[in-house]
Amino acid sequence: MIQKDPLWVSIPRAAGLGVWALISLFPLYWILLTSFKPANQIAEYPVRYWPREFSFSNYTSLFQKSEFGAYLLNSLVVSASAAFVATTIALLSAYVLSRFHFRSKGAVMMAFLVTQMIPAFIALGPLYQMFTNLGLVDKRFGLVLVYIAMSIPFASIMLRGFFDNVPDSLEEAAMVDGASRFGALWRVIVPVMTPGIIATFIFNFVNSWNELFLAVTLINTDDRKTIPTALNGFISNFNIEWGPMSAAAVLTILPTMVLFAFASRWIVAGLTQGATKG
Repeated sequence: MIQKDPLWVSIPRAAGLGVWALISLFPLYWILLTSFKPANQIAEYPVRYWPREFSFSNYTSLFQKSEFGAYLLNSLVVSASAAFVATTIALLSAYVLSRFHFRSKGAVMMAFLVTQMIPAFIALGPLYQMFTNLGLVDKRFGLVLVYIAMSIPFASIMLRGFFDNVPDSLEEAAMVDGASRFGALWRVIVPVMTPGIIATFIFNFVNSWNELFLAVTLINTDDRKTIPTALNGFISNFNIEWGPMSAAAVLTILPTMVLFAFASRWIVAGLTQGATKG
């Protein structure tokens, strides 16, 4: 029987969690509120925490004055493509790191970890020059390649933890029944690891969806830009368009919120599966 905490412990804990939730959610509420305010009410004083009137002018002007629909589509295509390819490659590399023992295994794992400590701007010069020589600057395909390369190391580390939690006996039994090692991987191990694979895919998707630095550097044409570069465009030297930028931020957050809402069950199961080794 689980023993309940006394009131003098549970009440302060609940109050602390409530305060933490308010602090965490208030910026989201303020962005949503600003997106529905008319332009003349955004900077008014005293500050109102509820608008006198709701207006959709920021959302309509967002699509009328910019190619925001194209930005959304570009981000969706680039992020989904990069996440899918990176997760597939990382699945194979994590399988090798988990199931096979070779001399340079520790060095490979260390290299994967070290890449996560290097800021992206350090490699920007050589990367830009290489992409210029290859004709991949200002191409969505080039941006997808960069995001794939960025996502593979950490995704491999994540998936290796999931592989370590799957007993070797599952694939050994499949191989005894006549399946090849590759067949045992795709027919037996991958279905068992579905929560972990989904969690890794979402991690890669969100990282690509939110990335700004490389997207600003490698993409110049307006109709090929992604969402983060579009948000950056609302900030000029002398003005910040708070209303349209808040509306764009709301529309940017919605896809990831919907993705997490539909996949939350698999995310929790995947993270729990990869946290232990049994």
